[in-house]
Amino acid sequence: MTGISAIPPALPLFLGALLLPLLGQNMRAILSLGLPLLVLVIIWQVPEGASLRLTFLEYELVPVASDRLSRLFGTVFAIMAFAGSLFALNQARIVELVAALANAGSAIGIVFAGDLLTLVVFWELLALSSTLVVWSAITDRSRHAGMRYLVVHLLGGVMLMIGVIGHVSDTGSLLFTAMAPDSPAHWLILGGFLINAGAPPLSAWLPDAYPEASPSGMVFLSAFTTKAAVYVLLRGFPGADVLVFIGLYMVFYGIIYALLENDMRRILAYSIVNQVGFMVCGIGIGTEMSMNGSAAHAFTHIIYKALLLMSAGSVLYMTGKRKCTDLGGLFQSMPLTTVCGIVGALSISSFPLTSGFISKSMISQAAADQHLAIIWFLLTAASAGVFLHAGIKFPWFVFFQKDSGLRPPDPPLNMRLAMILFAFLCIALGIWPHLLYAILPYPVEYVPYTRIHVVEMLQLLLFSGLAFFIMLPYLKRTLTITLDWDWFYRRLGPRAINRVTQVLSRWHAHRRIDFLRHVGTLFGTLFLYHGPRGILARTWATGSMVLWVVILLGIYLVAYYY
Repeated sequence: MTGISAIPPALPLFLGALLLPLLGQNMRAILSLGLPLLVLVIIWQVPEGASLRLTFLEYELVPVASDRLSRLFGTVFAIMAFAGSLFALNQARIVELVAALANAGSAIGIVFAGDLLTLVVFWELLALSSTLVVWSAITDRSRHAGMRYLVVHLLGGVMLMIGVIGHVSDTGSLLFTAMAPDSPAHWLILGGFLINAGAPPLSAWLPDAYPEASPSGMVFLSAFTTKAAVYVLLRGFPGADVLVFIGLYMVFYGIIYALLENDMRRILAYSIVNQVGFMVCGIGIGTEMSMNGSAAHAFTHIIYKALLLMSAGSVLYMTGKRKCTDLGGLFQSMPLTTVCGIVGALSISSFPLTSGFISKSMISQAAADQHLAIIWFLLTAASAGVFLHAGIKFPWFVFFQKDSGLRPPDPPLNMRLAMILFAFLCIALGIWPHLLYAILPYPVEYVPYTRIHVVEMLQLLLFSGLAFFIMLPYLKRTLTITLDWDWFYRRLGPRAINRVTQVLSRWHAHRRIDFLRHVGTLFGTLFLYHGPRGILARTWATGSMVLWVVILLGIYLVAYYY
């Protein structure tokens, strides 16, 4: 390789993360915005195939390998790094910008990793940098949530590393290729990937940690960790049947909890799990159509989810409030934020002429093509549920509903520009889907804008909206707490550990007393026979000793002859 194509795509972001603290405010802004654009150029200069090879302990490493799938994810990660940095310029702490650039660099390093060891290194860097983004909010809640986040993701990293060691032991190769869950090592690798994807039973780490980040921090967090997991599942486990069922669980889990939630950012956090569930289900179906659909949906999801979180972050930044019960009527003073939030809501709901319409429908079509009627029906029902919680509930309770009396203006210019950019991309991709289809991993023959498909989706959304307003009295939120799987390791876990500790302490106390009593008896016996006045310490007459020797010899002779 020569020139710019010889640079590993993630390298500029890591170097920039190291330089940011040394620069002034203006230079930090230039670097934060310029480096993602430079990385975007580098990504499209990297040739297909292995671009960098190294030897480590007699194993071949491929730190940089490119194909259409890695280029697709690298492109959207670079775009996200640029828009996220633009949104964060006037509010993020230096440490958050450093962590965000490292986070983006780690995700891009993952998608260009051609071997499992390089993947593990960037995987751990992704976990550490994401934790630092959470901690950058510098609140008690973010500190505790970040620690729980770190523990869960270090568990996933350990599972991944053990699985990689087992895989290398079985195959003798570190190359990252398609696998099947057919051995303990591969199951561990799959488990490590699924933890980052927000799969059960540890899905709660996502709505637990992400909403505790700063308004800009959650925008960064929404893009990289879960979508990097989608990428490695696409690369490593295409067609694994178990992913269909895991994906469907994630889809409905996210819908149910988002409908119950009162915190606007937790609504969108549960929605991330829901949308990743569509992608995981498509990966499990395993056809070219479903794989294209999952990859395309990951691309569009990063953009419209970031747009939704930018609008929610703008509301939080300007009002300091995050509960739906404290908000409402903001469209009167925040018109741009409202419009951008609605565009994001329509996109996530797969409304025609938005980006979600041209990506999510490919997964449902793949299920129909494979005659998976039940899966198609469930995905269709889930699309209606998405419109309920993210397409209507979020904008209605935040921007419309009853007037809260708050009159904050739209956020600063840089935040408005970031929202406008992503709103434009949501609409542009919806109008010109060939721009996205041209860079998908497999050739695309799918036509989203057919009469049947458009009418079907409009009918679905129309009746979902009708159901929302009919059921509105039941959907109004109150100040409640929704129990999730994390209850087992946040509440039940400590209680169980304390109970076990008490039982073990009592058992140890009793056993210690018994042990000391037996030791005392042993020492007493030894002292009886071997002490200064013990039996064996007494003086014996020579004649007595001779007598006992004769008696023992006699007994031996009798026993010998018989």
